[in-house]
Amino acid sequence: MEVKNKIILALDVPSIEKAVELMDKVSDYLDTVKIGYPLVLAEGLESVSRVKEEYDCKVICDFKVADIPATNQKIADVTFQAGADAIIVHGFVGVDSATSCIESANQHGKEIFLLTEMSHPGASRFLQPVSMDIARMGVEMGITNYVGPSTRLDRLGKIRQIIGKDSFLISPGVGVQGGNPKDTLEFADALIIGRSIYLAPDPVEVLESIIDSIKL
Repeated sequence: MEVKNKIILALDVPSIEKAVELMDKVSDYLDTVKIGYPLVLAEGLESVSRVKEEYDCKVICDFKVADIPATNQKIADVTFQAGADAIIVHGFVGVDSATSCIESANQHGKEIFLLTEMSHPGASRFLQPVSMDIARMGVEMGITNYVGPSTRLDRLGKIRQIIGKDSFLISPGVGVQGGNPKDTLEFADALIIGRSIYLAPDPVEVLESIIDSIKL
């Protein structure tokens, strides 16, 4: 997946009106957005379809899918039918649950991203001890898209070593959570940035600043 300016906008706003208002301002700088539960629970999966159609962008649905295989497949199917290009899937639920999402993606000509480790402090207790095993599982399954934390660069580097240079790694935690854009891109292929942009008085100014910092 190619990502313009190496930035994926986390569109975690509470309404489609807010999403459109923001996208009208920043869409010239971006071609990939991440839509999660805040917008979809407020507005339905139609929000995925609308953002994709109006802004001709790639949409990654961040549902962190983590259920039994049959339920995972249903979630993935309706997500792809709504127009999503990819869906983020938890790895800790195991091979069979991840495989069900892969099968759905293959049927729809879409992609999955395997979540290895999250970026918030609480992830250190339960996810961190198994995140490298999750990455190894993904490699064994032939998965080529991954999610890893920008807030723990030492661990992000280890994830990169496991998944190899040809896999595509995206990284949340830049900005409000403390991750540094340029440092993160030493290991990741693209940054996931949300609050630093959509909570800013001038989202375009912030976005331009981040892009400049990456290029320096």
